[in-house]
Amino acid sequence: MADILLLLAHPDLQHSRVHAALRRALAPEAGARWVLHDLYARYPDYLIDVRAEQAALERARLVVWLHPIHWYGMPPLLKLWLDEVFAYGWAYGPGGTRLAGKDLWLVVSTGGSEASYRPAGHNGFFIDAFWPPYEQTAQLAGMRFLPPLVLHGAHQVSPSEIDAHAELLIERLRSWPDWPEIAELAPCVQGDAPADERPTAEPLALARA
Repeated sequence: MADILLLLAHPDLQHSRVHAALRRALAPEAGARWVLHDLYARYPDYLIDVRAEQAALERARLVVWLHPIHWYGMPPLLKLWLDEVFAYGWAYGPGGTRLAGKDLWLVVSTGGSEASYRPAGHNGFFIDAFWPPYEQTAQLAGMRFLPPLVLHGAHQVSPSEIDAHAELLIERLRSWPDWPEIAELAPCVQGDAPADERPTAEPLALARA
């Protein structure tokens, strides 16, 4: 039974080099332990089936977000997916424990080279400076944030490098959770989202006053 859910979010997959190759490599195979949701193919109208996505998340033990880095974060449809699917009272906040104990893993590509993600590079920071929003999202949902898999310079890498990256991804999925680095990670303690920091359900007239 599949226990890994992969969310692929590439706004222009037909012109992608890296993520199109990963999509082909992840095609269903006999006995595969993962399910792939290609979000832009699944929701071209941006109307997300929240219940279906939540049901898929509940069945998974490892959740993988595959996407190119867009403006130092995730593409818009994945952000919308996150906004709607990781609902208050379901994924976080009082009673929101449906994802607690699962793992979250990023598999991303960058247009910039690895050298560009340095204080002296044109992106100004090491790549891990852009992980805190992801890490905090995982922590708030009670998920363990795994060290991301990054392929830099997606426009310049060779076909053989892309193939090697795809092979590494498949190997990691097949061997999870038996990764050496996982044993070194502390258990995740779910963060608080106090109800008194949420908007109150005031009448519309009062809310506009």
